[in-house]
Amino acid sequence: MIARVWRGRTTSANAEPYLAHLRGDTLPGLRGLDGYAGGYVLRRDGDGGVDFFVITFWTSTDSIRAFAGDDQEAAVIPEEAQRLLAAFDDRADHYTVAIDDR
Repeated sequence: MIARVWRGRTTSANAEPYLAHLRGDTLPGLRGLDGYAGGYVLRRDGDGGVDFFVITFWTSTDSIRAFAGDDQEAAVIPEEAQRLLAAFDDRADHYTVAIDDR
């Protein structure tokens, strides 16, 4: 199992619309992809805005490549999401899941 990790930041006003985009568009789209094994969206509210830490799980590097393209570390951020975000990573990190204690 491979965890794909990405970070984004938005204003307080755009936090709920961004979550709505994830719930309504991004996550349903991911669920339809072969090799997608679920994920988490973590949120931290602060004085300067809202940080999101997104972790998706994939069964193989081939499944990540099918999602992200040949440059597997390239972030995949639809235009609608980009409009809601104040800042975001343009690269994703990948980790092998060493222990799954869910």
